[in-house]
Amino acid sequence: MQFDTLQKDMIAAMKARDKARKDAISSLVSDVKKAAIDAGTRDDIKDELVDQVILKSLKTAKEQLDSCPADRTDLKEEYQFRYDVIKEYAPQMMGEDEIKKFLNDNFAEVIASKNKGQIMKEVMPALKGKADGKLINTIVAELCK
Repeated sequence: MQFDTLQKDMIAAMKARDKARKDAISSLVSDVKKAAIDAGTRDDIKDELVDQVILKSLKTAKEQLDSCPADRTDLKEEYQFRYDVIKEYAPQMMGEDEIKKFLNDNFAEVIASKNKGQIMKEVMPALKGKADGKLINTIVAELCK
């Protein structure tokens, strides 16, 4: 995801007077800017940094949605909308079949050891930002049986 796209979409939401969408995108833009400043790349924001921030924001929005009390439907709707908007910008994650194929193609010798800790140590850096860590953990546990 390019930072310029986020900014253009935020401006489009402002022009359309869609306050809820503008707020969601605006928080993404400010989170990306903050992360860029922290990384020392304020002027040249890389797509990888934008993707990392979006994934982190998506996880936070999901946690908000999950922890919201059931009787607070107004908050639940707001959190759901925010989650849906952020999900639009999130990079496409690998599915279960893709992860299994990737592991078998690239890490067959490590998987043969059946040492889950060692496998995760090798696999996680290769799949960071491309697949959900919980899903990877489940698949690795299955392969270690």
